[in-house]
Amino acid sequence: MSLDADLIPASEACRLLGISAATLYAYVSRGLLESRPGRDHRSRVYRRQDVERLAQRKRLGRGPARGAAQSLDRGLPVLETRISLIRHDGPYYRGRSAVAAVRAGATLEDIARLLWDCGSQDPFADPPGDWPARVVALATDTDLPPVARAMAVIPLLALQVPHSFQADQGTRRALAATLLRQNAALMVARRPAGPVHRLLAEAWRPGDAAFAELVRAALVLCADHELNVSAFAARVVASTGAHLHATVCAGLSALSGPRHGGATARVYALLEDARQSSDIDRLVAGRWTRGEDLPGFGHALYPDGDPRATELLAMLRAARVEPAALPLIEAVIAAAESHSGRRPNVDFALAAICYACGLPAEPALAMFAAGRLAGWLAHALEQQAQGKLIRPRARYAGVQPESGGGEPRPPAA
Repeated sequence: MSLDADLIPASEACRLLGISAATLYAYVSRGLLESRPGRDHRSRVYRRQDVERLAQRKRLGRGPARGAAQSLDRGLPVLETRISLIRHDGPYYRGRSAVAAVRAGATLEDIARLLWDCGSQDPFADPPGDWPARVVALATDTDLPPVARAMAVIPLLALQVPHSFQADQGTRRALAATLLRQNAALMVARRPAGPVHRLLAEAWRPGDAAFAELVRAALVLCADHELNVSAFAARVVASTGAHLHATVCAGLSALSGPRHGGATARVYALLEDARQSSDIDRLVAGRWTRGEDLPGFGHALYPDGDPRATELLAMLRAARVEPAALPLIEAVIAAAESHSGRRPNVDFALAAICYACGLPAEPALAMFAAGRLAGWLAHALEQQAQGKLIRPRARYAGVQPESGGGEPRPPAA
């Protein structure tokens, strides 16, 4: 990529913004600016118009209301949590690296115990049990998409258990463990059984130990990611005192959107397009120059690349996969980085695992949902322990009422 008039080096961006290099990096990590690789692929460059737009916003100033509004889009922190921290080398769960946990062999259940601050309690000690009679047919209906199946069954499961808000923390953690197992089972239309990664792996690729390891790693790396959209949705619902089952449904609803976990299906479609293309580089370049996005590439909180994707793709390269799949995946990655400067994120890695292992797109979102449930439940437990309602205010930007009061007049024709 050549350095043209629209791309400026970090020194020029700092000059225009009147900030230090450290502050510039903080702006990028918070998603206020996007950086791209420079000519030497070691330095970073920035779009001049993005820098100038941000500089104008700084000159205009921002009061508390404006700052709060901008915080809702990966800006300033709006809530305190002890659950997870995002750093350049990946998420940390209560101070422990998620990537290191994968390499140490941690399971999703291990991470759940950590995220839920269980101490000496093991909420997974009791067997998960079977489906209640009233949900068996729905829970095992393989014609339903995994997330839709979970969203249909989980509210019915809530009818079987006491309301979690009145329970002590130990009881709530035990309920959370049951929910984690039930949700995973719903992703594959089977009865609950642990460990979760083996349940999923056996449903998708029976007897494949290397694939089971990929699933284990994916679940651990997806378990939490601070105050992302689905975690925030679950946390807001939890703040009302709603049942843990309701918070899980809120998280699943948010995750299903194409700009969140649903992006895995768009990544898979991109890989399918690449398989049918005679020129992958041209395909990717065409999408980028037409202003289309490249699903699965880039992450506002990881300007130098998503460490979760790096770890999963490294494991995928060492696993037994479809012979033609890895070269195609590598070609898409190379083309995307060459033309956009963006590197794979966790959405791409999840879809790539499924594509390379001969699976359809749905298990990618199912893995995401099965893993992230641990984080949603952690946020719900933390929020309910705080006992505070999350209720932000809106800054009205519509038609103002007349000064004399009363009903506003209709606009003139």
